[in-house]
Amino acid sequence: MNPLGLTDGYKVDHRRQYPNSTTLVYSNWTPRNSRIENINEVVFFGLQYFLKKYVIDDFEKYFFSQPKEDVVKKYSRRINNYLGPNSVGSEHISELHDLGYIPMVFKALPEGVAVPLRVPMFTMYNTIDKFFWLTNYFETLLSTTVWMPCNSATLAREYRKILDKYATETTSVPEFVNWQGHDFSMRGMAGLEAATISGAGHLLSFTGTDTIPSIDFLEEYYGANSDNELVGGSVAATEHSVMSMGTDSGEFETFKRLITEVYPAGVVSIVSDTWDLWRVLTDFLPRLKNEVIARDGKVVVRPDSGDPVKIICGNTDSLNKAEQKGVVELLWDLFGGVVNDKGFKELDSHIGAIYGDSITLERAKAICENLKLKGFASTNVVLGIGSYTYQHNTRDTFGFAMKATYGEVDGKGREIFKDPVTDDGTKKSARGLMKVVKENGKYKLLDRVSWEDEKEGELIEVFKNGALLVNHSLKDIRERVKL
Repeated sequence: MNPLGLTDGYKVDHRRQYPNSTTLVYSNWTPRNSRIENINEVVFFGLQYFLKKYVIDDFEKYFFSQPKEDVVKKYSRRINNYLGPNSVGSEHISELHDLGYIPMVFKALPEGVAVPLRVPMFTMYNTIDKFFWLTNYFETLLSTTVWMPCNSATLAREYRKILDKYATETTSVPEFVNWQGHDFSMRGMAGLEAATISGAGHLLSFTGTDTIPSIDFLEEYYGANSDNELVGGSVAATEHSVMSMGTDSGEFETFKRLITEVYPAGVVSIVSDTWDLWRVLTDFLPRLKNEVIARDGKVVVRPDSGDPVKIICGNTDSLNKAEQKGVVELLWDLFGGVVNDKGFKELDSHIGAIYGDSITLERAKAICENLKLKGFASTNVVLGIGSYTYQHNTRDTFGFAMKATYGEVDGKGREIFKDPVTDDGTKKSARGLMKVVKENGKYKLLDRVSWEDEKEGELIEVFKNGALLVNHSLKDIRERVKL
C-alpha cells in the first residue's frame, strides 16, 4: 500500500489549508500527562522501527520504486472515491516521487531513556520548502505506531522496579528478576504488529517472553542477535488442553509422565489448576517428590485462576488449610530449601511457581510484599504479564500527541500553539522551536528558542533526507532503561 494512504482522511488536504507561502512545519512528539498514579516518566521506544519500516523501507518499496504514473493514479483514485468531487490534486505526490526520498529531519533523545511528562521525545520538520505538508501528514501513522511500544516499555519498567526492589531486600539471586516478569500478552493484543512491538517493549526490561515475533523484531530493527545475546526466551510448558486430554482421573499419571518421561531434565512448567490445584500440591506432588528431586532441572507449578495474591501467598479467610497457606508455603513445606543470608526462604532449586493470569502492577507489589511478610524471597514466583497490562491502555494513558509548535511563512518564523479555555491544561502546548537539556540528570524542555539554540541540546538528528543517521542497539537501549 502507498504509505501516503496510511493516514487520517482529513490530512490529505491540509496542504492547501496552511497559509499561502508556507515553507516549513516543525512538530514534536510528547507525553503530556499520566493516567497511572506515580508514573511521571515515560520510556522512549519505537521511533527507529517507524523510520526503518515505514519512512525508509515501505516508501522505497511501495512508492519510490513504483512507476510514478501508477502511484499517482492509485492515489487519485483513492482520494476521489473517498471525498467525491475535490481539489486535493496529485501534483504534490508526483513531485515527491520525482524527489526520490523523504525530505525531513527527525531529532530525538536516545531510545530507552525515561522522559518526564511534557518533554518532547523527538521533533521533526521538512527540509525542502514545498514539502512542508509532509510533517504533520505523518502524524497519524507515527502516532499509531509509536505510542504502544512507549507504553509497554514504560509499564515493563515499572514491573522491573517493583521486582528489583523486593529482590534487593529478600533474595540471594537478584539476577533472576530478568526472568521473573514473563510476557504472556500476545493472544490478547489488537493484532500482530501490536503484539510484536509491545512485546519488544517488554523485552527492554526482561528476558522472559512467549511472544516469539518480538525477538525477530528486535533482530530486524534494533541490531539484536540471538546467537550472541539473550534477546528473549522461555521454557517448556503445558496448557489446559494437554492436561484435560489426560482426563481428570488420569491427572496424576499426566504429571508423572511429563516429569519423568517427556521432560526428565530441564525446566518444565505444568498448569496445575485444571481441576483442583490444592490436590496437586497436597497429593500429587508429595507422591512425586522423589522424582522431582531426582531431576536435573526444575518443575514449575502454574495456577491460572483465582485471586493471584491469595493463591500464591495464602488466604487466611479460607476454611481450606492448603488454601490458607498458599502455593509457595505449601511447596516449602514439601520440598524445603534454604534460608539466605538476608533471612528469607528460597525454595529448593528443583521446584518453583508461576502465576500467569490477571497480574497487575498492584498485584505484583502485593505478592512480593506478602511473601516478604511470610519470610519468603520474592523470587520464589514468576509473574506472567498479559494483555490486561499491555493492551488495557490507550494513547491517552500518557497523553501522547504530535503537535506543530513552529512554522515559517514567506521565510518568517511563527510560533504555533494552542491553549483551549475549555481544557484542564493537558492540551496547552509549548511554543516555537524546542531544545531539550539535562538538569540534575533529568530532561527539561526549553521552548521558544532560536534556530542556533535548537541545534544544541539532547535532541540529536537520527534521520535526514531519507537516511538513518543513528542506529540504536537492543543492548544499549536495555542499559538506558536500567538507569
